[in-house]
Amino acid sequence: MKLKLIFITYLLSGIYSSGNACGLVVDSLLSKLNIVLANKERFVNQKRTRIKGLTNQLNMVNGLTGKYNIYQNLYDEYKNYSYDSAYHYAKQLQITARHLHDPQRLAFAKMELGFTLISSGMFKETLETLNSINISHLSKDNKIDYYFLKARSYFDLSDFDRNIDYSDVYNPKGIQCIDSALVFCLPGSYNDLALKGLKDLRTGNYQEGLQNYTRLLQLKGLSPHQFAINACCMSYIYEVLGDQEKSINLLIRAAIADLQSATKETVAIYKLADFLYKKGDLNNAFIYIKQAMDDATFYGARHRQVTISSILPIIEVQRINTIEQQRRSLFIYASIITVLILFVVVFAVIIFRQLKKLRIADDLIKAANTSLQQNNRMLEELNRNLSIANKIKNEYIGYYFNINSIYIDKLESFQKSIEKKLSNKRYDDAQTAIKNLNLESERQQLFHTFDKVFLQLFPDFINKFDELFQPEERICVTEGQLLSTEHRIFALIRMGIHDTDRIAKLLSYSVNTIYAYKNRIKNKSFIPNDEFDDHIMAIEAI
Repeated sequence: MKLKLIFITYLLSGIYSSGNACGLVVDSLLSKLNIVLANKERFVNQKRTRIKGLTNQLNMVNGLTGKYNIYQNLYDEYKNYSYDSAYHYAKQLQITARHLHDPQRLAFAKMELGFTLISSGMFKETLETLNSINISHLSKDNKIDYYFLKARSYFDLSDFDRNIDYSDVYNPKGIQCIDSALVFCLPGSYNDLALKGLKDLRTGNYQEGLQNYTRLLQLKGLSPHQFAINACCMSYIYEVLGDQEKSINLLIRAAIADLQSATKETVAIYKLADFLYKKGDLNNAFIYIKQAMDDATFYGARHRQVTISSILPIIEVQRINTIEQQRRSLFIYASIITVLILFVVVFAVIIFRQLKKLRIADDLIKAANTSLQQNNRMLEELNRNLSIANKIKNEYIGYYFNINSIYIDKLESFQKSIEKKLSNKRYDDAQTAIKNLNLESERQQLFHTFDKVFLQLFPDFINKFDELFQPEERICVTEGQLLSTEHRIFALIRMGIHDTDRIAKLLSYSVNTIYAYKNRIKNKSFIPNDEFDDHIMAIEAI
């Protein structure tokens, strides 16, 4: 079993403080981290594939020795990924070792169980398990792992209790275990440098710790996860020494390596979220702290969940900001609605006066009673149309301000990004950002929002539209869209936009293209061409 120093960074409970801007390197690393985070499922799927292959092998193996070896491989896959599964296979290792009557394998299996327990935050149970091991049955390398696990248990207890009386007991015991492990290490080896670095961290000998971790990170053959934990440890030393830029660089690289190795029992991304939160980068901090909590919950690391919960006010800050933004938007909408109500009142007064005049005219001209009734019916139709028009205005004024608010926010964000790049003289990045503007995607989003609002007003539009055609001539809507281009053209006509030139500009087509669409649709319909638009206008809103 490899030395479990890949988890030593989780012993560190220091909180990263904010510092000066970290420069272009940090921005580049954060961009890479976001890309890796977006593709995290790919790394998880790779692990699942390996686990599935091992499970299939297990079903085909009959001998106890063969099963023991596959249990060991499955445990190695799960130990940093899922507590429940790691615990299960650690227990299977013990059961199989007992059946084999092999005290060496049994001692090793107990040590694997101890590692799983400490990873889940079960400190007392870890020490009980380790103390039950007869170390005479362990190999030289396994003795290094044994003493490391005991050291980590004492250090974790010290950090969890945060009581000087108990820390003064646990920390010396942890240091003593490290010294016992170093006796078995080859000078300059991974285990030797990692243990010495850990000892330097716990004793505050940071300069020598930097030397040990620098040498360690230069070793060839480090796995991504080994790199992650040692980079995180070195990041902590730089943070204590006041070099924030090197600290954050190593912390980001550690988080990237954890994601690439599909590690769920991790703390690097949590520390990174804490650091960025204090710097004011709430967007990235929210993303990373959520990922940290998801990882801790998935693994089943109880103490990690408690620690991460101290950063969760970030989520509340985001929620409060969102509510405040919504409140401002509602205030704007309320103001607009108030103005519209005033217009409706004015229109109502005008209509009332007209009705009064009509009633007077009815008394004076009895002979015009039939005509007056017809005028009244026309007035009712006008009122109904006015009501529909007001509803459409209400919906689309809200839609207009919402869309403009979204695009103003996007423009503001883009402006800040460009200003930042220009201020840092990153002209190529600024030019690339401009070239990467996806106007077509924004246009499609605009069409989708228009379609959604329109169908809220005219939910039967597509059905009524289809009734104007034979079944085989009806227009199909592409999957993922609400309206086809043909539907959208006549939706604009139903909204009262009859100018072909204006429709062409709204839909980013040429005038000739719009004419072609309209003529083609009308020719397919069994309704005469000159009556088609009237049928469209007859489609009622809800």
